[in-house]
Amino acid sequence: MDTRAAHVAAVAALAEPTRRRLYDHVVRQPAPVGRDEVAAAVGVPRATVAFHLDRLVDDGLLDVHYERRSGRSGPGAGRPAKLYRRSDCSVAVSFPERHYDLAGDLLAAAVTDAERQGERPAVALDRRAYARGRELASPVGGPAGREAVLRVLEAHGYEPRVEEGGITLANCPFHALAREHTQLVCGMNLRLLEGLLDGVASSGLTARLRPAPGACCVRMDRDVSPGSGSPNG
Repeated sequence: MDTRAAHVAAVAALAEPTRRRLYDHVVRQPAPVGRDEVAAAVGVPRATVAFHLDRLVDDGLLDVHYERRSGRSGPGAGRPAKLYRRSDCSVAVSFPERHYDLAGDLLAAAVTDAERQGERPAVALDRRAYARGRELASPVGGPAGREAVLRVLEAHGYEPRVEEGGITLANCPFHALAREHTQLVCGMNLRLLEGLLDGVASSGLTARLRPAPGACCVRMDRDVSPGSGSPNG
């Protein structure tokens, strides 16, 4: 199961009312809690509690912790109790897909670079975004060229649409940020995608700023420079 599907499954798990009550109780406690404690606090039979808590573990929302609560150890100390606590997993699902974590990482890194190196933040952001684009291209296996580019674009929420003459990006992963800080975020996005194209061998594409209603501000045009082949090939 991919990450997005796993997040959808986790959100769906919390749609069940009893399971949500149990989850809310566990995460509000200052220390891991056992099934008996949860059952007594919430007023749900222990067997039902056990089923739902283990389902929350399977979905990555809770972690299991084992501990001897008697304080004794060695022979005769008894089995460690199975305790539950909030997992480190962060779950967020949005439709259409957004990647504000990527934008935040790039912006924070650019500010840090600017402070350390005494350069303009916009310059640092351009450099960081381009380098990240190259990184996005590096793990792509299998097909090269346009197919490799499409694979990365799909994985990062751009919803690419292959059209005559290039690729339209039907979704902006940074939509809310781009609305409020258009020049900064769209410039970052362009450099990110330029890095991606430069990192993929023989993509035959060029990223250009071409804002359009309801779409990403960047479009990938087929390169029609000498030796690149037909624009429709």
